[in-house]
Amino acid sequence: MGATGGVASTLNQNLDQSPWPRVCEKFKNEFGQHAFTTWLGQLGFNGIDGGTAELTAPTKFVRDWIQRHYAPRLKDFFSGEDPRVKALTIRLATRDAQANGTPAPMPAAAATDPADTGIGARTSESSALDPKYTFDSFVVGKSNELAYAAAKRISEAGEVVFNPLFLHGGVGLGKTHLMHAIAWEVRRSTPEKRVVYISAEKFMFEFIAALRFKDTHAFKQKFRSVDLLMVDDVQFIANKESTQEEFFHTFNALVDNRCQVVITADRSPTDLEGIQERIISRLGWGLVADIHPTDYELRLGILQSKAEQSRNVIVPAEVLEFLARRITSNVRELEGALNRVMAYATLVGRPITMDVTRDVLQDLIRANDRKLTIDEIQRAVADYFNLRLAEMLSERRARNIARPRQIAMYLSKQLTSRSLPEIGRRFGGRDHTTVMHAVRKVEDLRRDDSQMDDDITRLSRMLEG
Repeated sequence: MGATGGVASTLNQNLDQSPWPRVCEKFKNEFGQHAFTTWLGQLGFNGIDGGTAELTAPTKFVRDWIQRHYAPRLKDFFSGEDPRVKALTIRLATRDAQANGTPAPMPAAAATDPADTGIGARTSESSALDPKYTFDSFVVGKSNELAYAAAKRISEAGEVVFNPLFLHGGVGLGKTHLMHAIAWEVRRSTPEKRVVYISAEKFMFEFIAALRFKDTHAFKQKFRSVDLLMVDDVQFIANKESTQEEFFHTFNALVDNRCQVVITADRSPTDLEGIQERIISRLGWGLVADIHPTDYELRLGILQSKAEQSRNVIVPAEVLEFLARRITSNVRELEGALNRVMAYATLVGRPITMDVTRDVLQDLIRANDRKLTIDEIQRAVADYFNLRLAEMLSERRARNIARPRQIAMYLSKQLTSRSLPEIGRRFGGRDHTTVMHAVRKVEDLRRDDSQMDDDITRLSRMLEG
């Protein structure tokens, strides 16, 4: 069958009435979504000519694989939909064919899911993207400005500027939001790019499935042939040696081909436990950006932005300020609190007031009112610096003991409402002037010693989180 002539009369059939969407559904039902996305999702359907269903493949590799593994069943599926079909042919998609007048093929992914909200079903498969998670809806503050700027740069750059971008921070601070924002921006600006966004957990499950069904070639084809790979929560593959091995080789292949990689985790690369040293080393190759816990100003800005998006409910400024002061755990919980208040007001038809807010959120407010104790601070600092608690509370003045003691005093002053004399008593009966000296000393050290500042920031996060 040629590319011109009699082909046009049969290939110009109305694709809306074609059997292709139903063939795709049958394929997915029998072989699964993964096989569909990896293989059939890359094909185009040209039409039926003289009893032969014609498909096009983007590469010889894809064409040969489908012919070896799926062609007989595909022919059966077509015959079941259209009894005229007695044969199946898979051709390579070439520019020459298009120039000669062959109609554009109907893509499998577009035929079966035209409303897809992932990254362009024609170029890749991604976990579902949230349309609310864009750069426009991300509120920037001091705690996340570096991560935001780096993500924006990657989404707009025509070439790789730093590889990988590693974003880390606690739960609900905006890592996933930035990943989705990158994906949406790339889809908008360069839709021809092949992008995959996936959680580390799903990466592992797909790899296990590929091993089980002896289909690792397809797995490698999927993840090593993209322009941008984004893996969320990489700490999930800790102690998963086989998955880490595959992740390592995938990472190297993409970086060697100057393809962009973006990774997120709940901690920095050097703090990841159960991850191979060679992976940790490579994760630190590019730019590592920390997303710190939000401060009051950023929390208030996030709430104001969200309240402005709601046209049906008026949220008084004092309520927003109250929530920003009292809900400090993470952004997700903060936004959830505001959603609960607005939903209550809408459903019962009452205006939002401070009394309504306190009633609706009493459980959440109680949880965030948990009081941090000096004992907890002492234990956390002792563990962090690998000391016995008794050593830190002793009279010993060796620097490796005295410095953690001063840090614990400083944190007790910053994170509790206890007085200086009470803090001193809890540290072996010391005078309040000793606590004052410790606080001033640590403040000076934080200004002059970046490592000390990092240690105290990390300890504060651990205690408050």
